[in-house]
Amino acid sequence: MTDPYSDIDGFRVEIDAAQQRGDIILDRGEFNTISMEQRDQLKRVFEALDEDDRVRVIVVRAIGQHFSSGGYIMGFLEATPEHVSKLAWNIAAPARCSKPVIAANRGYCFGVGFELSLACDFRIVSETVQYALPEQKLGQIPGSGGSARLQKIVGITRTKDIVMRSRRIKGQQAYDWGIATEIVVDDQLEAATDALVKELVGFSPLAQRTAKKLLNDTEDSTLAIAIELEGHCYSRLRSSEDFAEGVKAFHEKRKPQFKGL
Repeated sequence: MTDPYSDIDGFRVEIDAAQQRGDIILDRGEFNTISMEQRDQLKRVFEALDEDDRVRVIVVRAIGQHFSSGGYIMGFLEATPEHVSKLAWNIAAPARCSKPVIAANRGYCFGVGFELSLACDFRIVSETVQYALPEQKLGQIPGSGGSARLQKIVGITRTKDIVMRSRRIKGQQAYDWGIATEIVVDDQLEAATDALVKELVGFSPLAQRTAKKLLNDTEDSTLAIAIELEGHCYSRLRSSEDFAEGVKAFHEKRKPQFKGL
């Protein structure tokens, strides 16, 4: 069987089975630019980690002082129209994962680096982070879901400000606007990420998967439909072994031992 974590370029994968954690680590020079081929590889690796029984939480992080300055610009001119049409689908891989995905961002987080982070469930940021969608400077617009996802988070006025002016958003502002989940001093980014992984692993994996899918699926629905679907999901979880274990552990004043069943 082919190793799904081999034959990759510009990043690597580390799995810590004891922590039930899988890390995708961007590692290409000072600015961790992301090539066209790398986007396909990232999709494949996210899908593999989602199926890997050793992993409960996926983390995307980078080597160095910058998460990613964005894509390899000449690659857009060299790629076929068919390949370009798949960019958004590839970068949306974290959102399609059933498992929680954390982006740990510091320094430059531009273009596809920002779009990849926006597709994650949690964004833990260093105070050094700078988010941007600078495609207007190239005579283009974001092409991997950046403007669409950002508008859902911050609204159309702020999205126009960021996209149409190629404006950089620093860490504190990103947190204040709801783009970042948490902001920490730079030397605490890894510790904050570790803490969130540990917290998420402590929950029922079945409840985590259900919550993520419910929230993603109802983002564009009416309130009535969202409440209806929430009720159905709640009802299904009531019959799970994890729910029974959670209730029992609560009454016995002990830590639950969830199995994802």
